[in-house]
Amino acid sequence: MIELRNVAYSYGGAELFSDLTLELAPGSFHFLTGPSGAGKTTLLKLCYGDLTATSGKASLFGVDRSGMSRDDLALARRRIGVVHQDCQFLDHLPIAENVALPLTAAGRQDEIDSNLTDLLGWVGLADQAGQLPPQLSGGERQRAALARAVITSPDVIIADEPTGNIDWEMSQRLLTLLVELNRMGKAVLIATHDLNLIRAAKTQVQARVLRLRNRRLQSAGADL
Repeated sequence: MIELRNVAYSYGGAELFSDLTLELAPGSFHFLTGPSGAGKTTLLKLCYGDLTATSGKASLFGVDRSGMSRDDLALARRRIGVVHQDCQFLDHLPIAENVALPLTAAGRQDEIDSNLTDLLGWVGLADQAGQLPPQLSGGERQRAALARAVITSPDVIIADEPTGNIDWEMSQRLLTLLVELNRMGKAVLIATHDLNLIRAAKTQVQARVLRLRNRRLQSAGADL
């Protein structure tokens, strides 16, 4: 569905990484690790089309990203759910309306009533539906961000440090939700520093662990 072939990316004249190859196939589960500054967030942005590779080929659902029009990219992005590290919301709107925004933007308002209640229940936020984002805890905001990312039923879920600001119990709950999505056939890519999260995931799902280091993408050791 998403494929990077011999991709390089340069920023400010310096090469961040090169000769990078990655495929997010249906039902695959990937973790992306690596030191701060290695380019993990940049790699994620290449996967969901927010950046264009300096060289090599990045394809979204069989279409070369470099040749996509703005409309083509918008259509492809509707098939990718992204959980950003900062998980920003519109603070003047209740969390239910924030979660429903992707459907509203896609002109699919008729699907909101049938999807929203079940989805908020699934992520454990049914009682918080009418609250404003500032009223939510860190863990609740992360779960709301996941709900917003998947409300359009995307084929791929990409998450950037989704458990970085929450406790272990909430991290486990969020991981369970991502594993459930993967078992539905969704491809999942998670950037994280949390090796305990990776170990916990590998008891539940067949996950591939990748490390971005020294401008290369490598398979991580089996001890993770």
